[in-house]
Order: sequence, then C-alpha cells, then structure tokens
Amino acid sequence: MKVVIIEDELASSRRLERMLSAFNYEIVISLVSVKSAIEWFKNNEHPDVLFLDIHLSDGLCFEIFKQVKIKSPIVFTTAYSEYSIKAFDYNSVSYLLKPINKEELEKAIQKANTFYTNEKELIELKEVIENENIQVYKTEFAVRIGKKIKIIKTETIICFYSEDNATYLRSDNCNYIINDALSSLETKLNTKQFYKVNRKFIINREAIDNVISYTNSRFKIELKNYNKSEIIVSRERAKDFKNWLDY
Repeated sequence: MKVVIIEDELASSRRLERMLSAFNYEIVISLVSVKSAIEWFKNNEHPDVLFLDIHLSDGLCFEIFKQVKIKSPIVFTTAYSEYSIKAFDYNSVSYLLKPINKEELEKAIQKANTFYTNEKELIELKEVIENENIQVYKTEFAVRIGKKIKIIKTETIICFYSEDNATYLRSDNCNYIINDALSSLETKLNTKQFYKVNRKFIINREAIDNVISYTNSRFKIELKNYNKSEIIVSRERAKDFKNWLDY
C-alpha cells in the first residue's frame, strides 16, 4: 500500500513513517505544506492512503482541496484535542490525535479503506474547524532527542525563542529545537497563555517571575528557569503587553 504524509513537524512525520513502515506500507513522499502538497498532487498519481495534518505551516489543509480533487482515502492527524470533540463527529472521517499510537493507527487505516472523499463532508468539516467558537490551540510539541521523540505538553513550556536561524522551546530546564518558525507559532498557541514580546521571544504567562520597567518605555521580563539572555518587550508592543497581562 502506497502512502503520502503531509505533516510540517519533522519529528511527527518521521515517527509516523516508522510506524507505517512496520506495517510494510510504502512511503511515497512526505510533504510539509499546503503549497508543496498542491504541486505534488497535480503532477503525481494519488496514493492508496493520505495522512494529512490539519494545521500546516502555511495554512489549514483544506486549502489543498480548493486546488486539487484528492482521490485518496484520508486519515486526518492533529495535535489539537479540541477538534476531536466537535470537528470529527463524522462516522466516515478517519482521524488520529498526536502522539499517534499503534493501535489507533491500525483502526484509522481500516476505517480509511472504507472512506471516499466526499466534497460536501469536507466542506462541513472545514466549517466546523474554522468556527470561531472552537479554540484551535496546540496542546503539545514533538521534539527529537537523538533517535527518540519526546512529547512536550504546551503548558510546561517556559518560552519559545529564535537563535542562529533556528527556533527553540524551553521546558524542564532544557532547550529543544523545533521546526516551527516563531512567526507561525503565534497562530498555534493560546494567546491568553502565550505572548510574543519581540522578534525573538514568545513567553508563557505562567513562567513570568518579574516584569521590570526598562529604558525607553520598555519592559524587561524575568522568567522562571530561564536566564540565557535578556528578554525585552519592544517599545511598540509595550502597551499591548500590559493589556495582555491585565487580561
């Protein structure tokens, strides 16, 4: 059976590849974005099964269906547990919550084999997911540690920061590199919990130790268990930051 994976988190993609390979499935290609998926599906034979992450780096996966008629059975994957409550109340839709386990993967594959892509159902699913009443915040991140993958709950993350053209998250006194750009994280995180204080830092409200007045009407932030570098709220964000603190 030939499989295509569309997933923008490298650690999650590789973990899924290994699990599918154990079932002797052929991984045709792993794609990372809406744009790359559209291009590939326009020019290649569609696979037996498609594993499709809902929230990709350049938008929701449903943008793909606007450009290409997908002929493959689909298994949706997501780290957003909120989706599972409302968005997947469809008997014919197969989906997996991350981190994916072997038993759920087997069930999803069996279900996908009986599912055909119904355009009306996909439109309904998209509308439910985009409904403003559904909070679509990421609840965990998969990070690679050597050959292993560790799942980190979002609430344990102290901050995200960029350094040397890479993005890191800080949790449990350790720094982990992730694939997300800092700019894309803003749309994936709960804005009540996380705030982007400048071009290099997104901080967790619960991790703030001190907020100190700084030069030029700015603020200096001291976080619990993080002292690698100074965190300064940029002047243009200072007012909005105060409002966020008071929220």
